[in-house]
Amino acid sequence: MNLEKTQGGDGMDRYEVIIVGAGPAGLSAAIEAASYGLKVAVFDENDRPGGQLFKQIHKFFGSEEHKAKERGFRIGEQLLSEAEEKGVEVVLNSVVMGIFGNREVSVWKEGKVEHYRANAIVIATGASENAIAFPGWTLPGVMGAGAAQTMMNIHGIKPGNRILMIGSGNVGVVVGYQLIQAGCKLEAVIDASPRVTGYGVHASKIARTGVPFYLGHTIVKAMGDKCVEGAVIAAVDSKWQVVADSEKEFSVDAICLAVGLSPMAQLAEMAGCKMEDDPKKGGLVPVCKESRETSIEGVYAAGDAAGIEEASSAMIQGKIAGLSIAHKQNYIGEENYEQSFKSHRTSLLQLREGMFSPEKKGSLDVKETDEGCPLCESLLGRGYLSDNALEHYPGTPTEERRKKGVVPIIECTQNIPCDPCKDVCPKGCITMSESIAGLPVFEEKDMCTGCGICLSACPGQAIFLVDETYSAEKASVTIPYEMKPLPDIGSKGKIYDRSGALLGDGEVISVKSSPSMDQTVLLTFSVPKKWAMKARYFKEAS
Repeated sequence: MNLEKTQGGDGMDRYEVIIVGAGPAGLSAAIEAASYGLKVAVFDENDRPGGQLFKQIHKFFGSEEHKAKERGFRIGEQLLSEAEEKGVEVVLNSVVMGIFGNREVSVWKEGKVEHYRANAIVIATGASENAIAFPGWTLPGVMGAGAAQTMMNIHGIKPGNRILMIGSGNVGVVVGYQLIQAGCKLEAVIDASPRVTGYGVHASKIARTGVPFYLGHTIVKAMGDKCVEGAVIAAVDSKWQVVADSEKEFSVDAICLAVGLSPMAQLAEMAGCKMEDDPKKGGLVPVCKESRETSIEGVYAAGDAAGIEEASSAMIQGKIAGLSIAHKQNYIGEENYEQSFKSHRTSLLQLREGMFSPEKKGSLDVKETDEGCPLCESLLGRGYLSDNALEHYPGTPTEERRKKGVVPIIECTQNIPCDPCKDVCPKGCITMSESIAGLPVFEEKDMCTGCGICLSACPGQAIFLVDETYSAEKASVTIPYEMKPLPDIGSKGKIYDRSGALLGDGEVISVKSSPSMDQTVLLTFSVPKKWAMKARYFKEAS
């Protein structure tokens, strides 16, 4: 398909909308604008569209409208399909060099510079990975976590065999788990913060496989002559200074850095947009109205280029930008615009609720949930829930109810914007408050059938089924399982608790999967009843 364009009297090609960046924000903006009839061109410097989505194999959080429980690469496929259906032209291997007066765009494409002009421009250039300097940081084997994710999930290459992850934010713990899925040995996750800074449910997935968290630690050096052969870490004090004689050495061949992202807002700054340095948004970003329009009329910014958030938020910001452009160019009436804008705005605000909101994120002062439940110090400080912590949360069935039959154990203990478990339960056993970030509540009724739909739907793999009535001596435990190869029914293996500590032997009694579960398998094993509320991971005997 050729770009649908017009040519002005100055000989310059013109479009109604030019979008810079074919990631989640850019594609969402393009689809929204094109759905109202605007002719849209998207320029991206890469040789494939989709931004970061196609290396994100995990399931998204949020509600159904945020594409919750869908994997990132599938969302990318959906966006590309929608963009094609709407007539959006995505132009790859095209570097936007600058945005100038009268919304003129210069693009380096096929060995030459071309100039375009648009009625509106959306800057959706995403973010870049941060790095930290330490002795040996230039050795081959030191890489950004995003680079490791690209190697694994795009190219099918293991970044290393034994890996140290620096950073416990969502990028660090998500990529850390994917390293384990790829067959790498994750030696440890370290962070200078005294708390896990990402979602606790992501950290828990790693902890129960036996990976330790060293919080309040930093990397001292990478060891090796020609490549990484090891790493030394050390504890830091309250002033971020290394504590003497606290060094610990790891034998690793790769070090992944997950130490934050920086908005790629250079185009906005070059264009003359008013900028602000906002640490909560990741650094220097353009000042935007709610419509996503910057200080320059007709120039908009969406996604990480305007402030670091999750991909779900980037997609909604893109929709708002596309909608606002359609309204400003009279493709949509005032009433319909107001209605759609309100819906998108509400959806975006939902994703900013809870203890990971821009106001609370990273704060050490948050001690309890919105419901008044105390946060588990073990989860915050070591990456896993302590056994006695569950009694404080509304997703834990009482001992009396557990004696009646199968029940879900909901180990989601932080206010995270996510509610698929509530929506998918066919019996209404799981509820939550009006807030999308409310804690899941297990209704003490004899309705749960043990179908396991909630397990496969939970993006955090934080729900388990326990049946203490399985037999006179044993209980059955069902866990969400995303490792390969899958064990067979009857397989013997080792059972581990939330901390990754060995409990003992167990046997697989069921392996359940279906297309609707999207590769999340329900693995059920039998254990002594005393382990029913502890057993959370299975490793097949080698």
